[in-house]
Amino acid sequence: MPERRAPVLSEAKADQGARMSEISARKRIWGWWFFDWASQPYHTLLVTFIFGPFFATVATKYFLGAGLDEQAAKASAQSLWAWNMGLAGLIIGFGAPIMGALADTRGRRIPWIMGFSVMYVIGAAGLWFIALDGSNLYWMLGLFTLGFVGAEYALIFINSQLPELGTEDEVGEISGSGFAFGYFGGLLALIIVLVVFAEMGGGKTIAGLAPGLGLLDSDQMEGTRATGPLTALWYAVFMIPYFRWVHEPLVNKARGTVSQAMGALKASIANLKHRQSLLYFLISSMLYRDALNGLYAFGGIYANLVLGWSVPQIGIFGIVGATSAVFFSWIGGKLDKRFGPKPVIIAAIWVLIAVAVIIINMSREAFFGMPLPEGSSLPDNVLMFAGAMFGGMGGILQAASRTLMVRHTDPASPTESFGLYGLSGRATAFVAPILIGVATTLSGSARLGVSPVILLFVLGLVLLRWVNAKGDSETWEGAS
Repeated sequence: MPERRAPVLSEAKADQGARMSEISARKRIWGWWFFDWASQPYHTLLVTFIFGPFFATVATKYFLGAGLDEQAAKASAQSLWAWNMGLAGLIIGFGAPIMGALADTRGRRIPWIMGFSVMYVIGAAGLWFIALDGSNLYWMLGLFTLGFVGAEYALIFINSQLPELGTEDEVGEISGSGFAFGYFGGLLALIIVLVVFAEMGGGKTIAGLAPGLGLLDSDQMEGTRATGPLTALWYAVFMIPYFRWVHEPLVNKARGTVSQAMGALKASIANLKHRQSLLYFLISSMLYRDALNGLYAFGGIYANLVLGWSVPQIGIFGIVGATSAVFFSWIGGKLDKRFGPKPVIIAAIWVLIAVAVIIINMSREAFFGMPLPEGSSLPDNVLMFAGAMFGGMGGILQAASRTLMVRHTDPASPTESFGLYGLSGRATAFVAPILIGVATTLSGSARLGVSPVILLFVLGLVLLRWVNAKGDSETWEGAS
């Protein structure tokens, strides 16, 4: 039997090698970028601008029906979303490095990406079934978490492929352009939803059309509910270029076991004491990425609960933020290539801190304690500007962070390295939502509830001081 199997494996390698040689390096980069394009709508449509605020509206009505006053009902709705995002963060954070190590011991990443893609599609599609009376809120949170975990786990394996796409000087621009392309995909998806599907006043879309061109029932909010299935369909279609153009060579690695993966992970964590720059970067990015995810998760909800924006208004807010993200991510990639990722990260964090301070000190009635005349448009204009900055600086921050991680990545185990990066980004991902939930509960204010993100940004900024801008390749080369 072994004599018969060897030629088959050799032929398979030869066939796959031929296919890989036919795919240019540029096309492979485009295929890798298409993951960002395909997956971004989960964050743009479901987390931030459409489903998240819609869920908050449904949950608020549910809690009002349970006897809470309006302020308490809004705070309870935000707290419920916060606790669920915290739970999702725990699942992602503690599973990410284990799966990364397991993938490295087995030598393949594509099968894992396929599996997590299935989770993404099922979770997103299931959101169609949200009940307007809030009777199945917890089931919907479960489906949302399933898709969100799938998206984040897949991203770990996608990120681990970045070092293979170019040289150290090139990956910054590749990373930034990938985020820009992804944000453009999210922007296009958001525009389609607002124009064709999401209901506003009178049961029409922002373009005055009947939801789904008349095929959906506006009384049942089917246009807004369709955002989930549309996100799933978008992902399924636009992942095709990735799977066609991004191939991995067949390897002779034996199937690694969970215990082997855990052993490799344990060794990597133990080795962090010899890699001080990586250790400080992981902790720093853990804090500032947690703060950024908190802003993304609650930006639309803040607009809904504090300023009373409708879902279509929040959609416009999303268009502004996503457009800014496209432009600034591309610019950030150019700046990354010119100056390196660390100074780009520092500048983006400072801008995010300043903007967070502004929105926390703003309400419909006052701006930094100064009363506003009734009907003032200042809060709306300021929040729209804040959305542009959150989108733009967030895109820069994520792209440059991915580049700085490449500079700290051991090429012998890239998925495991990015698993640690995923752990740092998600191990405490429950902190921002939980702190927001606690602050919202204690203050009874959705506005003051988002204030903990400032502290997380500041702590992350302080720890960056001990991160080597050029990475720590000398350390892992010596360790290996």
